[in-house]
Amino acid sequence: MITITESAQTYLAELLKKQDCEGIGVRVFILDAGTPKAETCISFCRPGEQQESDELRTYTNFNAYIEQRSIPYLKDAVVDYAKDAMGGQLTIKAPNSRLPQIQDDSPIEDRVNYVLYNEINPSLAAHGGVVTLEEIYDGTVAVLKFGGGCQGCGMVDLTLKEGVEKTLLEQIPQLTEVRDITDHSKRENAYFK
Repeated sequence: MITITESAQTYLAELLKKQDCEGIGVRVFILDAGTPKAETCISFCRPGEQQESDELRTYTNFNAYIEQRSIPYLKDAVVDYAKDAMGGQLTIKAPNSRLPQIQDDSPIEDRVNYVLYNEINPSLAAHGGVVTLEEIYDGTVAVLKFGGGCQGCGMVDLTLKEGVEKTLLEQIPQLTEVRDITDHSKRENAYFK
């Protein structure tokens, strides 16, 4: 699991003290976990902002709340602080953040992202296109956004229905629908106009 070094703990404690908020801590999570876009984040976490499912880690001067669904991706992660000529830098190294770690009980967002990044986007890349998950609506509807050569493409409806939607619905039975929220009126980069 994640390691926060002594120097990083000292630095974070100083930052939290400046917030002038009793009981403030930090929350660690990964955006787009298991995808090439994964980004490890640390944010302030005021009392009540943590999630019920967060894992609590208690340090000498603060609490850290680790997002439950990010835990597998934070294996071997290290948060460190190193002083330098410019003052110092907080670094987060999470070598497993971009690795797909999908099981049958993985959150639906992770499973959709896995299929998009490992099966669908490689095909779309041949036309300069990409599709990303914007949200899971109502727990069963994948809301997607197309970009690159797919935005404004004359074939996007066929790509969505016969490619993306068909693949997602076959592989993720909890999904009932796939929606596209892309503004396809912008056609500058479209593969087929």
